[in-house]
Amino acid sequence: MTQSLGTVVAVTGAHVRVRLDDTATDAGAAAIQAMVRIRSRYALVYALVRELQVVSDPAQPGGEARMAELDLMGECPAQADGSPGPFRHGVARFPALGDPVEPADGDDLAMVYLPSADSRITVGTLDREGRLPACLLSDDLLSNHFAVLGTTGSGKSCSVTVLLRAMLADHPQGHVVLLDPHDEYGQAFGDQAVRLRPDRMSLPYWLLNFAEMVGLFCSPEPELRATERDLLKRAVLAAKHAYAGEEGRPPITVDTPVPFRLSTVIETLDRAMGELDKPSDSLPYRRVKARIETLRNDRRFAFMFGGVAVQDTMAEVLAQLLRIPVDGKPITVVDLSAVPMDIVDAIVSLLARLIFDFAVWSRPEDRVPVLLVCEEAHRYIPADTSGGFGPTRDALARIAKEGRKYGIGLGLVTQRPSELSESILAQCGTLFALRMTNEHDQHFVRRALPEGADALFNALPALSTGEAVVVGAGTTAPMRLRFHELPAAARPQSGTVSFAGAWAAASGSREQVEQAIARWRRHGRTADRPADDPARVNLRRR
Repeated sequence: MTQSLGTVVAVTGAHVRVRLDDTATDAGAAAIQAMVRIRSRYALVYALVRELQVVSDPAQPGGEARMAELDLMGECPAQADGSPGPFRHGVARFPALGDPVEPADGDDLAMVYLPSADSRITVGTLDREGRLPACLLSDDLLSNHFAVLGTTGSGKSCSVTVLLRAMLADHPQGHVVLLDPHDEYGQAFGDQAVRLRPDRMSLPYWLLNFAEMVGLFCSPEPELRATERDLLKRAVLAAKHAYAGEEGRPPITVDTPVPFRLSTVIETLDRAMGELDKPSDSLPYRRVKARIETLRNDRRFAFMFGGVAVQDTMAEVLAQLLRIPVDGKPITVVDLSAVPMDIVDAIVSLLARLIFDFAVWSRPEDRVPVLLVCEEAHRYIPADTSGGFGPTRDALARIAKEGRKYGIGLGLVTQRPSELSESILAQCGTLFALRMTNEHDQHFVRRALPEGADALFNALPALSTGEAVVVGAGTTAPMRLRFHELPAAARPQSGTVSFAGAWAAASGSREQVEQAIARWRRHGRTADRPADDPARVNLRRR
């Protein structure tokens, strides 16, 4: 016989109030976040317990009544023979007063949380015992974008790794580009990944569009940039025309991705600087020239400005970046930790724009679906539009708004959700919210969650590492899951130094100091970690 929990005494929108039977609380059948079912006349309605309380009620024995607040999840509409049909999210016919409430059993959980679609992937478990798998709808997850949000130490990097490994296990011919600003995913995917570092990749400067060039070659001050921008535009356009030649030349604009020589740009600036009727003094010309020559001569930028010969390598760059063909390595991990901070935004902008433009200009029947995963997303698409690199924000915003039409999925990962652009986060159809203790972040995420997810939202501060609340298109119903544990060899290098362990034993030597100084000087870096240290320890915040 089915146990009764109580009866419905109030219905308000997506929330239901239930008077509990004494046996329900005594047996522990009603608990926070437990799933229950309501047998209404028209459907079997499912809900989550959001709140339990004892209220004063003189009509009850002892003068008290035990109450539960429920958040409605979805329903199984009654079929012609009276049996419940398949589960669907949302409720069309609300429960009525007096409808009985019962605890959900294993069959109910399977009906709600286990999608029947062929494109589902398993990423964890719904219960601590590991009996019921947590499944996601991969097509809906990727085509509607997703975001992984959580505070430092909540398990974001491992969660992202579990998600991607599950996707690629079921779809080995996938195409994933992961922007890794702290070199933590280098070992996470083993032989399935190609790791691109500055010393192993080529992103020639001529692939930059004009807005990105302005960000690199012109002064940051608006009053100086306006003049320098016009000078640079004329010089770059002249250099592109000179390289392409006059015969059979297609129409070329300053944004057309065709090769040109920086030496021609400098020569054009020199000639213009010597003209008597030039529109300004020579200082703007000198500033642009100095910036170009500084970047070109800095060995840290060799992946962009190195090489004597200028060749059209655009096809090779795109094939390597997008893994076309896959050749058993469906994911490209772009290690940005070794990219100087004053150019990393331009690189992210360039990569995002190349992915989008390639999809736009491919024939519909030839399009290759690509997933772009952006770690530390708040750096590139901040809520404060006056901060960050404008072209980067524009490129990622365009993917968020239009990418699904061209087969581009976007994954945003951040430990600072309140600093992320809310309009771009709103484009993410699935949210993975891990542990979150900051009140400002909680408030921000709460606004992004759908109606009826309050019961799960209230658990955010209490989630353990690797647990997440998942809502949106990628799941049949809002759920709390625990991601699978990763083997040691597949875990991202996102841990922090153990002070207690390091200080408990004698450590450090003069030789170590000298080696660190040698690497420091060899790379000419002052802030980032050395790119060639095989035993480096990640000190960053996750």
